[in-house]
Amino acid sequence: MDKAFKKVIFSGIALAMGIATLVLNILKQLEANTAITLLSIGLICLAILQLENK
Repeated sequence: MDKAFKKVIFSGIALAMGIATLVLNILKQLEANTAITLLSIGLICLAILQLENK
């Protein structure tokens, strides 16, 4: 897979998880366990990006 494409995909996933957590929290449709899971997925994607850059 192209390196630039991976960067876009993982960045998009991380951004989407953060936005989803925020919106669901505003709508009061989010439990703490779900929020932690969504934010963890985003953080893992950002960590993968950092590891690939080195």
